[in-house]
Amino acid sequence: MSTDTPLYLTGKQCRIYRVRVNDLEAPFIYNDPTLEVCHHESKQRNLNYFSSAYTAAVSAVDPDAGHGELVIKVPSELWKQGDEMNVLKVYIEFSLDQPKGGLHFVVPDVEGSMAERGAHVFSFGYQNSTRFWFPCVDSYSELCTWKLEFTVDASMVAVSCGDLVETVYTHDMRKKTFHYVLPIPTAASNISLSVGPFEILVDPYMHEVTHFCLPQLLPLLKHSMSYLHEIFEFYEEILTCRYPYSCFKTVFVDEAYVQVSSYASMSIFSTNLLHSAMIIDQTPLTRQCLAQALAQQFFGCFISRMSWADEWVLKGISGYIYGLYLKKTFGVNQYRHWIKEELDKMVEYELKMGGVLLHPTFGGGKDKDNPTPHLHFSIKHPHTLSWKYYKMFQCKAHLVMRLIENRISMEFMLQVFNKLLSLASTASSQKYQSHMWSQMLVSTHSFLKSISNVSGKDIGPLIKQWVDQSAVVKFFGSFAFNRKRNVLELEIRQDYTSSGTQKYVGPIKVTVQELDGSFNHTLQIEENSLKHDIPCHSKSRRNKKKKIPLMNGEEVDMDLSAMDADSPLLWIRIDPDMSILRKVEFEQADFMWQYQLRYERDVVAQEESILALEKFPTPASRLALTDILEQDQCFYKVRQGACFCLAKIANSMMSTWTGPPAMKSLFTRMFCCKSCPNIVKTNTFISFQSYFLQKTMPVAMAQLRDIQNLCPKDVLNFILDLIKYNDNRKNKFSDNYYRAELIDALTNSLTPAISISNEVRTVDNLNGDVRLILEEITRSLNMEKLLPSYRNTITVSCLRAIRMLQKNGHIPSDPSLFKSYAEYGHFVDVRVAALEAVVDYTRGMHRTSPSEVSRTHPIPYVVHKILSMLGKNPPFTKAAESPLCNEALVDQLWKLMNSGTSHDWRLRCDAVNLYYTLFGLTRPSCLPLPELGLVLNLKEKKAVLNPTIKPEQGPDTTEMTGITMGVHIPVMGFTSSLDSVVGPLGSSSPEPGQVLQEEDTSKKFKIREDEIDMESPHDSQAFIHHHLNILERPSTPGKEPPAVDQAVLSLPVTPLPSSFGKESTSSSKHSGDHHHHHHHHEHKKKKKKKHKHKHKHKHESKDKERDSHAFSNSPASGRSVRSPSMSD
Repeated sequence: MSTDTPLYLTGKQCRIYRVRVNDLEAPFIYNDPTLEVCHHESKQRNLNYFSSAYTAAVSAVDPDAGHGELVIKVPSELWKQGDEMNVLKVYIEFSLDQPKGGLHFVVPDVEGSMAERGAHVFSFGYQNSTRFWFPCVDSYSELCTWKLEFTVDASMVAVSCGDLVETVYTHDMRKKTFHYVLPIPTAASNISLSVGPFEILVDPYMHEVTHFCLPQLLPLLKHSMSYLHEIFEFYEEILTCRYPYSCFKTVFVDEAYVQVSSYASMSIFSTNLLHSAMIIDQTPLTRQCLAQALAQQFFGCFISRMSWADEWVLKGISGYIYGLYLKKTFGVNQYRHWIKEELDKMVEYELKMGGVLLHPTFGGGKDKDNPTPHLHFSIKHPHTLSWKYYKMFQCKAHLVMRLIENRISMEFMLQVFNKLLSLASTASSQKYQSHMWSQMLVSTHSFLKSISNVSGKDIGPLIKQWVDQSAVVKFFGSFAFNRKRNVLELEIRQDYTSSGTQKYVGPIKVTVQELDGSFNHTLQIEENSLKHDIPCHSKSRRNKKKKIPLMNGEEVDMDLSAMDADSPLLWIRIDPDMSILRKVEFEQADFMWQYQLRYERDVVAQEESILALEKFPTPASRLALTDILEQDQCFYKVRQGACFCLAKIANSMMSTWTGPPAMKSLFTRMFCCKSCPNIVKTNTFISFQSYFLQKTMPVAMAQLRDIQNLCPKDVLNFILDLIKYNDNRKNKFSDNYYRAELIDALTNSLTPAISISNEVRTVDNLNGDVRLILEEITRSLNMEKLLPSYRNTITVSCLRAIRMLQKNGHIPSDPSLFKSYAEYGHFVDVRVAALEAVVDYTRGMHRTSPSEVSRTHPIPYVVHKILSMLGKNPPFTKAAESPLCNEALVDQLWKLMNSGTSHDWRLRCDAVNLYYTLFGLTRPSCLPLPELGLVLNLKEKKAVLNPTIKPEQGPDTTEMTGITMGVHIPVMGFTSSLDSVVGPLGSSSPEPGQVLQEEDTSKKFKIREDEIDMESPHDSQAFIHHHLNILERPSTPGKEPPAVDQAVLSLPVTPLPSSFGKESTSSSKHSGDHHHHHHHHEHKKKKKKKHKHKHKHKHESKDKERDSHAFSNSPASGRSVRSPSMSD
């Protein structure tokens, strides 16, 4: 270290009081450039500009590059010691007031003490986000050992990483301190905390494993965790390595950020994963989440990564071993189905977005070498990625690991993993030789080296193709059979020009099923070769009746009458093992697809043929599909797919279809009483296969249509009868998912209403069928209020059904029902379903602005869902004109993106995505030209709603965090109003050249730029001192702000839905302009209507301080151009 090297630490939202280094006071500077990404500008509203500014801001405090928000100057007296490599002890005194991100407080609004209410808090974040709740080096490559102490209320339990050494009560027995020690070197990013009145369950099979859940959920916890030990045993066995930590803790919390987040020796799960023994559908999902969490304990927590560019190795390995667990537990069919699903998802994303790059390498110099110019965000940091991209990145990573396994064999693959783990565990026990700890970090280079050492194989080309470059392969195949030469002439073309595609050169496997058996051929795809000749084995001999051998050695009788007399080919498959990341479109005759569906034993082949048969609506296809539906030994997901395919075929064959509607007689035969075919048998879901089929068939049948394009009357009555006679009394399983699917079936049966001109829609003149449906939905919704189903599945289906009735014009379109179900307090699935309906309504009616949708939703997950849904189903896009596309909306979204989401990386990236979907990369078309922007009428935009304004916390967070804060600025970027004064030096006071104006009286209060220049870092002590001085003065010189304004400005901590319902709070109304307060007399008129907050504050000084600072340049106040005359 040279004598002037400062120390860099990361920390966000913290208020830092003092820093000592080896007991000496050290000066420090705290600056977080991500609080507000673009300063100074009002003209730039284009995403290109924002993206580069955002990437620069994130890079400026990137701990991997040795930067951080907190810069500490080491006192010069210590340099002598520094040269002798002595240890520097850094002591930081900080507080965290009402954090917006990093820690999430859940405080249910009910009677009782905090513990009785089940109030709890947990850390959360996307990638390395530990800096949001304490200053640290927030990088995955900086390891250290940990001692953690948490003092909490005596009724609470603190769960953190490592071993609980002791808990000590304070003298008055009111509080207790939990001491945790984590002796294994761990990155700060893998440290977490959860505090709450948890019920504790020690795992009966493994005593070092402890489970924590919220009060009264213990029975569910016992059941849900009863098989966790099997997952441990499986991983330890295949990795031939013990679980690396001395303990493992699972904590189930409400309002979780993601279903599963893994940290060193503990994982935080969503409490919605817990279920009783009566629930079928949730069980596999919960097991999968547990298996993912455990896989990440080995690769992700114990073994960390060198840099962001090596993330793919960890995500790939943990995803790959999770896949092996799936294969063992749920079977090969489920595993292959999952691989196909993941591959299809990823291929679709890459073709649409233009490629996912696993191992981004950035050349020196400027950021000019952008490896992914096709994306609207930078992939240089995890925090600039869109969430969807990151999901696809994880998906691609484990698929590539599978390709490596195909290349070097599974045995070698597991040896490589074992080698990584054993090196890491040796290194982790070296207490005093921290240079050894680098063995606990994996890099792309070390991983590839390990592979070549263990297997002796060169996988360079494979890595170059799938890891070092993005994009997938797109194949088109067709064939002809040459009878004279007895040769199959196969043509394989590639499309490598459209976005997200690349050229493939190398081997490809083709499987040909002939009369004599199944044969594999490996073809070389060269630069220009399209045609491949494959010799056939069997001459066509249909006359001799002989069994036909299949791929798996089975021999079956087939009815060969459908096939081509001249050719011995039954079906052909290209790349059956999915050993290339590709999309294949293959053309073969309909009878070949039918044979493939019936006799190919691989689920992937069956699913492909089901998809292909949609294009061949013939009686033969109908027969093949019904045969599959009746086959008990066929994989249930294939049979579910066949249901929907059969419905599509039936609709295409409407005029020639004979017999009862598709699937009806089959369903009757399988699930109804023999004596009375329209009454369904009492439910017994003993056979899960038939349970899933029973759930799916009615949903698919409801898609049938007759000549008038209506759902056939007997199908509708049939579904209504299923609901009417549903009897679950003797069933040991719950039927909530089944009943929800029956309501989905009713939804599917709806068709657009035939409207008679200017007839008013009332319930009386509803079409009879629709009326029955509406009555059924209403009854179910009311029943749900009395006897809610597990996860409210039925409510969710009813809300979708009501939205469909509205969309089809049967009932008036009105979002108020959905808005009431979207309120905070409903179960999260219900809220998301309701919000989806509101988003859909916005799109259809062009009435609500999207920001109105994302009002007051204090849960990060819900806000994330809203932004994603708006991105998926936007009210308008950059291509189309829309009345909603206006300057106010651009301003709101820009603020949300620029500063409103600085506390949550994921939300910020969601906002960027939405902005991109609505406006594209360039300046939105609805904005005036920059020159005209100077003359804005300030009175115009009074009531523009702003999505950034949400008092996030639940009602009593203050009590819980032990803060007596009266004021709560509703701006996501800040933790609280005091912070905007003392805390982050980011943007709490005006930029140079901007003036704060108070228009109560004719006097104006100004803070001059020379008083506080925010751009150059200050000695923080002086800065704080200066601000505290400002607090002493009244905000308008010589005059206290009138009471009216206090009423307007004081916002309660509690979100009041009523007032947010009409419009957002005062700071947000002026979307663009600097006059944060209208003229005084205007307030009197508006006060009644807008501000229902009758919340006077105890702390006068805070009110003053809010007047003087809160809106001076709060990120949500917008930055529209101010005309020269005003800033004189």
